[in-house]
Amino acid sequence: MKRLGLLLAGAALLIAANAPAPYQSSPERRTIEETRDWGPWAGPFRNKLVPSMMRDFGERYLYAPANAKLAPPAPGEQRVVFMGDSITDLWNLERFFPGKPYVNRGISAQVTAQMLVRFEQDVVALKPRAVVILGGVNDVSGMLQMETTEGIVSNITAMADIAERHGIQVVLCSILPVTNTPEAQWVEAERKPAQLRAINAHLRQLAAARGYAFADYAPAMKTDKGLLKREFTKDGIHPSAAGYDVMAPIAAAAIARALNEGTR
Repeated sequence: MKRLGLLLAGAALLIAANAPAPYQSSPERRTIEETRDWGPWAGPFRNKLVPSMMRDFGERYLYAPANAKLAPPAPGEQRVVFMGDSITDLWNLERFFPGKPYVNRGISAQVTAQMLVRFEQDVVALKPRAVVILGGVNDVSGMLQMETTEGIVSNITAMADIAERHGIQVVLCSILPVTNTPEAQWVEAERKPAQLRAINAHLRQLAAARGYAFADYAPAMKTDKGLLKREFTKDGIHPSAAGYDVMAPIAAAAIARALNEGTR
């Protein structure tokens, strides 16, 4: 009996050794060792954010309550949703566009892939006449998502595709230039001004090819070297009130064009 048991065990091992591996289409996942020093602020922020993103990559939970409370547009209302990252999130739309039915759906630190994930909930479901899309400056830093210039433009294009499919007029925006400041000498190395300019060139071409309105903030806010003017920022990335003062009429003109195109 003992010998029979050994024979059966040996046979089982032989069958297992010669059995085909379970089918799997994708290759094995890579293993990444994190070696980048994210610093005293970004490090703890990233450590907090990543586990949350594993449950909700687009962070759709953030605006879900506000979306549920927001009534449908009234007849004739020209609702506009601003979709973006912290530059949008920190923009007080009521102050800069008084009396306008504009809805802010910016989320600080987001990349364009996250904006795309939440676009249906935070834009389409709100039934706006137009959407203002501004994103990409966080993508190039690589803090949350490593993305190429083409990938960033593709994500923005996909958002525009979704908007068009639902009859929402599209306003694309140029990414703001960046600059080093005495308090933040790392900005230009991390946010890659040359890549930002390349993305903007693609977005201008996309807007021209498709007939989108284009809010071109960069020319009005840059120095001769293509960097953000110091009077428009404190940290080298985000606009100050003076910066938003420059942006507001540019956005208003682009929105007016988009709404006029939609009416026609």
